[in-house]
Amino acid sequence: MELGLIDPEGVLEGATQIASPNHDERPEGEDVRLLVVHNISLPPGEFGGDGVVQFFANTLDFSAHPYYETLRELKVSAHFLIRRDGELIQLVPCAKRAWHAGASSWRGRERCNDFSVGVELEGADDLAFADTQYSCLASLLVCLRRQYPIVDIVGHADIAPGRKTDPGTAFDWGRLRDSLAGI
Repeated sequence: MELGLIDPEGVLEGATQIASPNHDERPEGEDVRLLVVHNISLPPGEFGGDGVVQFFANTLDFSAHPYYETLRELKVSAHFLIRRDGELIQLVPCAKRAWHAGASSWRGRERCNDFSVGVELEGADDLAFADTQYSCLASLLVCLRRQYPIVDIVGHADIAPGRKTDPGTAFDWGRLRDSLAGI
């Protein structure tokens, strides 16, 4: 995947831009030091539809699927979504605080949204992720590390244990490391 530079506002050249209103300002002087990997599918276990993007953009039709009603009160987002075909969508500029981690802690620091970038992979905890998703995530990480001092890459389950399980047992951390080594 050919990605460009990240501008000072945190917009990545080469990513499809679809704005989510679910973000705010990072605390002043806060550097992005953490990347959090998530997974999502809407409806659960179904891929390729518009539900995820609509959910993050606050345009989801809650009557379109019975599960959607459980999401009505939620206002969440991530900085990026990587679809199963490898399409990279940016929802929130990296300079902003996306609402992806919720109650969270990493290395003794609370509020991981303050100092992290959130990347959603279209998928589920127990289903293998696509080759294109690993290569896209690796390329994205290279771009992010050029701009930000990212020192850790973790799953949502690592920063919210007991509350979250993603990216799940099907996510192959070794494969991500191998993808990074190949760039």
